[in-house]
Amino acid sequence: MSKVTSKLQVTVPKALADRYGIEPGDEIEWEAAGDVIRVIPSPRTGALDVATRLRLFDQATERQREREQRARTEPAGDRGWTREELYERKPAG
Repeated sequence: MSKVTSKLQVTVPKALADRYGIEPGDEIEWEAAGDVIRVIPSPRTGALDVATRLRLFDQATERQREREQRARTEPAGDRGWTREELYERKPAG
């Protein structure tokens, strides 16, 4: 979490600066988004072009479809109980 200084300055956490390629002297844009504020790095600080973003999105979508397909076809495994047993158990006591 960052604190706002008396000059209304904030520090970008290092992990986020590294992830988005933000370096000292770079410009960032502040955007109101309802109840939150978005911080948008300038395009030269690591933003991806539209074609790259779409390619990455398509790859992520395909990975998600594969995970969902595996979840439908693979058995859940032995949990040591069945759904029916949950309804057959009598309360303790």
